Amino acid sequence: MRAILFDRFGGPEVLREADVEIPSPGPGQVRVRVRAAGVNGLDGKIRSGAMEALFPTPLPAVPGREVAGVVDALGEGVTDVRVGDEVLGWSDTGSYAEYALATTVAPKPAGLDWPDAAALPVASETAERVLDLLGVSAGETVLMHGAAGGVGTLAIQLATARGARVVATAGPANQDYLTSLGATATVYGEGLVERVRALAPDGVDAVFDLAGKGALEDSIALRGGADRIVTIADFRARELGITFSNGGREHSAARLAAVARDVAAGRLVTTVTVHPLDRAATAQRISDAGHVRGKLVVTLD
Repeated sequence: MRAILFDRFGGPEVLREADVEIPSPGPGQVRVRVRAAGVNGLDGKIRSGAMEALFPTPLPAVPGREVAGVVDALGEGVTDVRVGDEVLGWSDTGSYAEYALATTVAPKPAGLDWPDAAALPVASETAERVLDLLGVSAGETVLMHGAAGGVGTLAIQLATARGARVVATAGPANQDYLTSLGATATVYGEGLVERVRALAPDGVDAVFDLAGKGALEDSIALRGGADRIVTIADFRARELGITFSNGGREHSAARLAAVARDVAAGRLVTTVTVHPLDRAATAQRISDAGHVRGKLVVTLD
């Protein structure tokens, strides 16, 4: 099968297309004929070797944690999925390939496009996990740093659905985008504390850092301490007494199915930029640079 892989750590240039063996599903797994695969910032960090301490990666490796496609084989013990089902979920073997194995998948609604389906598993789980860690509830104000990407796009909408107000930061080009999602938008950078205080004179109740670009000190100033601040991107968190969240919650097919239904019905909005599989390196290069609006996805015919 066609797959994108890397056999050494480095920049996007280490990614190459190769012909590799089609994997066989083990107990509890399904094999998916991939139609689309999500691209995440973590993909580039793993490829570079920066995440070896947290995610040891035997080489060669196929990138990609999110998959959407058609089930074409079942492993032993799988009873809730059938061959031919259209699904989305988390890949066990890397999703930048014609076939991928997965343990946790949810049904894809008929009205959901393949790229939109592939954009949901990691972004929705991350957004809900952090909002739960922060204990976000109705009437509160949440500050989100760097919220124009795939996780932020959903996090803004999920927080406002809980009845919270969101103040969100992004670059100048994404201010209208944040507003369209229901947030009060402002730019990041120098003077952020003063801008946020002007927008939220009663203070912010929680902070979700998606950017990892030096906003933690400003977050502590705005919160008056390190409590109810969570980052998914700044590795300085521990030294500042802030919670760093990189997973740890079991994947839920039921929750993913609910999010997929909401997107298909228009109750949640996604924004997707598509690249074909042979441009996976380009997609990762864009992801590595930051400033992505919504989600990057690679697709297969």
